[in-house]
Amino acid sequence: MAAYLVADVDVTDAVAFEQYRREVPATEVRFGGRYLGRGGLTKVLEGDWEPHRLVIIEFPDRDSLMGWYQSPEYAPLRALRESCARTRIIALEGVPVSSPV
Repeated sequence: MAAYLVADVDVTDAVAFEQYRREVPATEVRFGGRYLGRGGLTKVLEGDWEPHRLVIIEFPDRDSLMGWYQSPEYAPLRALRESCARTRIIALEGVPVSSPV
């Protein structure tokens, strides 16, 4: 079952973050990750959430998502991101296609 990484990224150092943004996709491919949304325009429809830069990445399953997140390939980029952005990240398990919402 697919799993999704959802991140709300508040960039504090745009120059350093640009390096992260360029290099991180290559680390995700090995784990089957693909972007569904990445930094596009957002509009809050309800509530008081004020998102910054939203990112949604789909992985084949939770193990693949966690494998990428904890991988040695991603570790230096994760440290870079942590130095140039404040980020809130969740892992969300998908539902079977035949399941009602």
